[in-house]
Amino acid sequence: MKCKINRNAATVLNNMLNSEEAVGGKMIRVFITQNHGDHGHYDIKLDTPTEHDEIVKTDKDIDIILDKREPLLDGVWIQYFYVPDPGFFITNPSTGFLEK
Repeated sequence: MKCKINRNAATVLNNMLNSEEAVGGKMIRVFITQNHGDHGHYDIKLDTPTEHDEIVKTDKDIDIILDKREPLLDGVWIQYFYVPDPGFFITNPSTGFLEK
C-alpha cells in the first residue's frame, strides 16, 4: 500500500503525534467514512494498529496506518491547506476523491 503527504500535512501530523492524545504509541490512521464503490470519503485519527492494518512509511518519515481490507486506501494523498480554510484534503487520485 502507498500513502503520500505534503509538507504542510507533515507538520500538522507531527503536531498530532506529539500531543497528549498520542500517548501510548498511537499513530495516524487514514480511514474511509463513506464508501461509494468507486470513491470514498476519508478522514484521519490517532489510533493503534490491528492485525488487518499495514503501517506505511511516507517520504516525510511519518508512519500511517491503513486497513489492508480497504482497496480505496491504497494510494491516498494527505494534503493540508491553510487557505481558504485550514484543513486536510485527503484524496486518492487513482479512484476519485473527496475532501475531509
